[in-house]
Amino acid sequence: MIPSITAVRMTGARHRAELPLLVLGPSLGTSAATLWTACAEGLTDAFDVLAWDLPGHGHNRSVPEEPFTMAELAAGVLRVVDDILEQRGDLGGSFCYAGDSVGGAVGLQLLLDSPARVDAAVLLCTGAQIGSPESWAERIGQVRASGTPVLVGASAERWFGPGFLEREPERGAALLHALSDAVDEGYAQVCAALASYDVRGRLGEIAAPVLAIAGSADVATPPERLREIVDGVADGRYVELPGVAHLAPAEAPSAVVGLLREHLLGERPRGDDSAGMLVRREVLGDAHVDRAIAGTTDFTRDFQELITAYAWGEIWTRPGLDRRSRSMITLTALIARGHHEELAMHVRAALRNGLEVDEIKEVILQSAVYCGVPDANTAFRIASGVLVEEGLL
Repeated sequence: MIPSITAVRMTGARHRAELPLLVLGPSLGTSAATLWTACAEGLTDAFDVLAWDLPGHGHNRSVPEEPFTMAELAAGVLRVVDDILEQRGDLGGSFCYAGDSVGGAVGLQLLLDSPARVDAAVLLCTGAQIGSPESWAERIGQVRASGTPVLVGASAERWFGPGFLEREPERGAALLHALSDAVDEGYAQVCAALASYDVRGRLGEIAAPVLAIAGSADVATPPERLREIVDGVADGRYVELPGVAHLAPAEAPSAVVGLLREHLLGERPRGDDSAGMLVRREVLGDAHVDRAIAGTTDFTRDFQELITAYAWGEIWTRPGLDRRSRSMITLTALIARGHHEELAMHVRAALRNGLEVDEIKEVILQSAVYCGVPDANTAFRIASGVLVEEGLL
């Protein structure tokens, strides 16, 4: 059974056909408008942006009488996309795709079932399998017994990273309202499609370039689910957004827009919009980063963008080491090279990354043996000053 899908145009009428088509897929329980509007504002200059709503969600109040699979849901999306492509005079043409959660699962299904149609894909907070049949059966039982409003409390905890609802109360409220407004049976049918969805064994068939974006605080589809996709496809890249949970397009729209434009258009993301900037702020703190930005001149701007993109965006976001380990390595390197101003900054960063005072002491003691006693002596003086300022000594 191929379900009916509702298209949501997010680009103004002028010049639509002159721009490449970008299709955006939603997360379960959200609407296209509540999840993607903040991102679309940064994309419509470069793309004809088309989003879509799941059965029973957002503008789509249609719920099929029979269950459907993820492949059939993807076929329904492709049918709507073809309607739009026909209006553009390009029936059967290709398009770019980005989707969050179940929208990302639809993206994987399209890459598998219609590989010639998808030029490139960005998959956010999703997986080649999501949840388990048992967990989805439990969710279906909840919704059919009490309706989607019963899920709002748990979703508020699962969907958003720490502090998001305090920072963006209106955006968070709109997303939770979309969940409570979803048609119960439509929500349940999407859950049933997810229960039988598992394409882990087929990832090697995907040849189109894939960018997988994980939220570090996502418990619904944790980062290892996105890494599994990248490891399985032929051309994959992984990015992790710090402090973001399950709805990255709503939680971190600037970073997501920058990553989409980089992956789909080949643009270099601006320093203040990049995933690297999020990590830089997370590790060094807003006050330090704001001072660095305020002090940027035309002469130093390229350097600031370089370190944001490569030090913070490429190295500190890699999954191979946790931030505690990276802080210890960085402290040792700065001690060895005598970079005292940077050392003070990274002692603060190490505390922010979870190192205890005694662990910082052990790093400096280790450095005394391998870098030199005078270097360690200076490091103890600098670290002591920072720890006194922080009220830890």
